[in-house]
Amino acid sequence: MTEIFSQTFERTLDALVRQAVHGQPLEAWTFDDVKSRRDAERRLAKKGITARIRSAYKPLLHSFLEEIDLTGVESIQIAYPVHSAAPANRFRLEAYPLAALVGNAKIDFVPREDGEFFYNVVLTRETGKETLKVLAPNRVHVDVVGEINVSPTGWLCKGGDEVGERSETDYERLFESAINAVAKYDWGSDEPYFEELNIRVRYPSEDLPLAIGDEVVSLREALHEDFYFSLLEFFQKKSGRPLGDRGLKPGQIVPEVIKSGAEVSVRVETRTLGTAFLKSAEQAIETAEAPLSTDQIANLLTEIGGEEFTARARSGRQVKARYVSGNDAAVMISGGQHPNETTGIVGALRASRELKTKAGAHFTISPLENPDGYAIHQRLRVDNPRHMHHAARYTALGDDLEYRTLENSGAHLNEKEIRFKAQDLSGATLHVNLHGYPSHEWTRPLSGYVPRNFAMWTLPKGFFLVVRHHAGWTEQADALLDKVTRHLGTIPGLLDYNDRQIALYEIHAGETGFRIINGFPCLSSIDDRHAVPMTLITEYPDETIYGDDFIAGHTAQMQTVMSAYEAWQEIMTVSRELSGV
Repeated sequence: MTEIFSQTFERTLDALVRQAVHGQPLEAWTFDDVKSRRDAERRLAKKGITARIRSAYKPLLHSFLEEIDLTGVESIQIAYPVHSAAPANRFRLEAYPLAALVGNAKIDFVPREDGEFFYNVVLTRETGKETLKVLAPNRVHVDVVGEINVSPTGWLCKGGDEVGERSETDYERLFESAINAVAKYDWGSDEPYFEELNIRVRYPSEDLPLAIGDEVVSLREALHEDFYFSLLEFFQKKSGRPLGDRGLKPGQIVPEVIKSGAEVSVRVETRTLGTAFLKSAEQAIETAEAPLSTDQIANLLTEIGGEEFTARARSGRQVKARYVSGNDAAVMISGGQHPNETTGIVGALRASRELKTKAGAHFTISPLENPDGYAIHQRLRVDNPRHMHHAARYTALGDDLEYRTLENSGAHLNEKEIRFKAQDLSGATLHVNLHGYPSHEWTRPLSGYVPRNFAMWTLPKGFFLVVRHHAGWTEQADALLDKVTRHLGTIPGLLDYNDRQIALYEIHAGETGFRIINGFPCLSSIDDRHAVPMTLITEYPDETIYGDDFIAGHTAQMQTVMSAYEAWQEIMTVSRELSGV
């Protein structure tokens, strides 16, 4: 264990109270929850100071939650800034999920080309119109990898000054200090640079659940995401790779952002890789309300039977799989490539348990392809069970195993070997690869707000499907999507769930850019990267859900596998007949 950096910071709210001048009113924007901000206002009032402290994070949403009276409001028009250094919908996204929180009032977002950092809000009531100006403090800055960002920032107006100036907050200072310390450290020249790079943050902010879906305002979750992807980008640049390159192997980056009472601190250190999993009680798989223990996953695999085959992760943990041989057209089933995508693991197991009872069943099942990531997800859920935890997305090498090949893996084929073995054993022509994505908004507030290279994933938009296929397989891909989505449409409530999420997405982000097939968003493209000619990828909003929501998620995943398997038998039968085989 080697410490890279450690520091405790004065809390911004405490500094405001300490520095305030008697009789001088102030307005401030900070990265703090509403309870902490109201407490600071009361402390200032005791000093004879009138103060209003607002949220620098998602300021328009917080203005509606905390200040704006919607009584009798029939319609709302919001003119939002469009800045040349940010995505055009950046400030429209920042208002999410406001459209779902204004009752029956009609809401319209109108772009404002001046790029000034405020919203114009017009509230229309039967009695007339009310116009408000809501400040959205931002700064234009260059980050550690040289990219220009437009990011929320602290702000301070004193003594009646309506303009004010930037006031760096504890949240920003903590982040910048830690990122700069990592950037200045000598990491050598060879990947991986470490086993685990741990960033442990203590920050006094409570999450705020919102009255729509799984949405929540979480400064701590946002900080986890910003640390994780900013550090990935730093190491991508250091290695000479392009930003967003998923083949980078820096090691395992683990930000742990813990709620504290009042302390604001960060410690950055390297650690050795762990090899254990956390234990949890067994669940009835059909009604499992949370991610399964690895012991239960292993036991369920054993019950499926067939031939066992394995691979090994960097830590030494095993990747376990099974091959059930039969007369059907073979299908590969996998889950847990990204282990913070929790429903696919259970869905894969449930489907395989059903398939094994079918005469002629022919499939492979590898439900947990990334056990090192799963162990990190277990760790992170202890303190923050509902966060999306993208630090658990990649392997202990720090890469996305999807992008690891025989040619680029060198000595580190590791987990990816399970797929090569599955195809060699089965000869499968279809791979059903079960995935998920954030069940609530995903942001990087200190690096431009919208997650760089992942903009399409920033808001949930229902359960959708992606097909990647070899050239010459377009007809089969279209048939597969048609058959699977028709079946999914029979699942009670799933289409309504999709419709609600897509409608809210389109208000705040614009068109999805997807084809809608039988009510489900779908993407289909030619991709010759995979040896398997057809890959069906599911995407369920499941980072990180529990209870009935989790059951609905893994049921949709299971039904997708079952319908894809049956559809593939029909499709391959037709293909053989047409080819005269």
